[in-house]
Amino acid sequence: MLKNNKVFALDIGTRSVVGIILEEKDQVYHVTDLLVREHKERAMLDGQIHDVLAVSRVIQEIKAELEQTHGPLEKVCVAAAGRALKTEMATAKLTIKGKPMIKKQDILHLELTAVQQAQAFAAEKNDNEKSYYYYCVGYSVLYYRLDGEEIGSLIDQQGDEVSVEIIATFLPRVVVESLISALNRAGLEMEALTLEPIAAINVLIPPSMRRLNVALVDIGAGTSDIALTNMGTVVAYGMVPVAGDEITEALSDQLLLDFPLAEKAKRELSKNETIQVKDILGFESTLVKKEVVQKISYSIDKLAQAISNEIRSLNNGQPPKAVMLVGGGSLTPELPERLAHILELPANRVAIRGSDAIQGLTIESGISSGPEYVTPVGIAIAAKKSPVQYITVQVNDRPVRLFEVKKLTVGDCLLASGQKISKLYGKPGMAIMINFNGQTVTIPGQHGKEPTILKNGAICELSTEVHHGDTINTENGKDGDPAKVKIIDFIDQIPTKSISINGEEHTLEMSIFKNGYKADLQEYLADKDTIEMTFPQSIEDILKVLPMPVNLKPFRIKINRKDTFLPSFSGKVLINGNDGRLQDRINEHDSIELIPASNPSVKNIAALKQWQLSYSIEITFNGQKLKLEKPAAIISRQGTPLSSDDTLEYGDEIEVEIKTREPFIFQDLFRHVEIEMPKKACGNFKLLKNNEITTFYEEINSGDALEIVWPMAETK
Repeated sequence: MLKNNKVFALDIGTRSVVGIILEEKDQVYHVTDLLVREHKERAMLDGQIHDVLAVSRVIQEIKAELEQTHGPLEKVCVAAAGRALKTEMATAKLTIKGKPMIKKQDILHLELTAVQQAQAFAAEKNDNEKSYYYYCVGYSVLYYRLDGEEIGSLIDQQGDEVSVEIIATFLPRVVVESLISALNRAGLEMEALTLEPIAAINVLIPPSMRRLNVALVDIGAGTSDIALTNMGTVVAYGMVPVAGDEITEALSDQLLLDFPLAEKAKRELSKNETIQVKDILGFESTLVKKEVVQKISYSIDKLAQAISNEIRSLNNGQPPKAVMLVGGGSLTPELPERLAHILELPANRVAIRGSDAIQGLTIESGISSGPEYVTPVGIAIAAKKSPVQYITVQVNDRPVRLFEVKKLTVGDCLLASGQKISKLYGKPGMAIMINFNGQTVTIPGQHGKEPTILKNGAICELSTEVHHGDTINTENGKDGDPAKVKIIDFIDQIPTKSISINGEEHTLEMSIFKNGYKADLQEYLADKDTIEMTFPQSIEDILKVLPMPVNLKPFRIKINRKDTFLPSFSGKVLINGNDGRLQDRINEHDSIELIPASNPSVKNIAALKQWQLSYSIEITFNGQKLKLEKPAAIISRQGTPLSSDDTLEYGDEIEVEIKTREPFIFQDLFRHVEIEMPKKACGNFKLLKNNEITTFYEEINSGDALEIVWPMAETK
């Protein structure tokens, strides 16, 4: 610093270093001096100093020249390049099944766990094993999810699992350390440190405007740095490795110019409608701006597309409300119009902003007010109005230095110390796995307890603000107890069902078995237990648990060794008066009637199977009517012939023999009548059929009149 009202600031870029002297009087800032010196060799790469000696020599040149006018310079304000920032996305998940409603601290713990995951990603991508070598300079929540579904807020929610997806920005510590080394070699002490995107935002987008979703793009030589504001704060930072050099190289290729002349042509193109160039073959030409722009149109589109893609990526896939362009590369012809087109914004929503757009700033005559000097001026003003400094806190008796780019919290200190946020909370208790009705079910243990966090001896939260010199101590939360649950708690509710069977009321209950034995509902479950719960759903199930000696099975017998089912003699089921089946589902208050199976007679079976058991004729014998019968089928059980009135049982085996039909003859009469010879008879008898003599073997038919005539002895 020069005096209390003057600031010396440096903007150390990839191509050049800008030194600026800023004077403040009555809240008005005045740029009194500005010097630009380009690097003589490739000493910077992606915002990080790769050659400390080379960079310090350029700083010394600027310092020496400014000291001739402004006296000794001992302290300086600098900025870490936005392109040095590392942006990563990460997701953290938390099981909340059985946990009370989610609180604000639970959500913050989840967010910081995701930030630490992103921090690890940044370290992994840069071959660094220690993630806390990266300062978190800000993060934004992209999505909250509850059981996989996106949700606006997790506070007071309940479910099985919550998750958060964040985008976080980190600054490698080595960037800051190399800056300090280069300054020290040039005989300067770092007065204050800021980030280049923040410096530009502070002067172009004051806090009152940050509720708007605005993108600030600083287009330098090698990279384009992006910062986004929304809801009153800076929500994201990003970088694309495409910038002004892309346009310079395109001009070099199209116009056959070496790089320095192509760079000069690019600068003249932004100011004039025609330019004069001398190519590598020595030919001089005067070119019209429109024709030159057409030749390099592809490269301009490439730059616009890369910037647009990164803006959308940082802004949840949406275009911002407006875009401000600063930096020398912003003067690329037609770039604002093409950006507006790709982002689907009106043309007047994308604009180049120079240092003359900074409110409350005046510039010494002769000093350029172009967009390339917005960031240097912003660094100087940020150092004056809100200098960013290191602070030191003690975390578990270890000193931790933090880069104060925002309001720091206890959570930031724990991240910087390398403390694993996820390990602060107690682990869930051991879960148990049981087999429930053939499916494996996991019963989680009790949730781990919250950690105890003390700031200066008093209990605090992760969101508590910290200051230089604070002391933070943490005590990990206790692990949760193993899973301990009773069968009744696991089942939650034991269903019952009331029905009527044959006019008698019954209440059906669930049967519960543990490891094959009838279980008590108050028993505790253990790991690898097998639980079977059955609830009668059909009439078939009911008959297994209720003492109902009713035979409803389909009636079955064997006929000539072949299984035969006779449904008409089987039991019947009526459900609410309608025919039903044993497999039918039973509902609450159903009325069931069970009609048992009946045992059929041989005559019943013969009628069903259409067997003729006998055939007959009607005759008269000696004047008396008679019916003669012959068997048409012989039915026997286990070798014993059955009569037509005999009853068959379920499972009987019968043999059926169908007889060949034969005509009746006279002698068949003797199977039906008893023939007795009269006492007075003498001699041989005669057989008569219809009054004619016949024989025993004479065929007879219905209606025939048969007689046996005996000769009688004469009486004296």
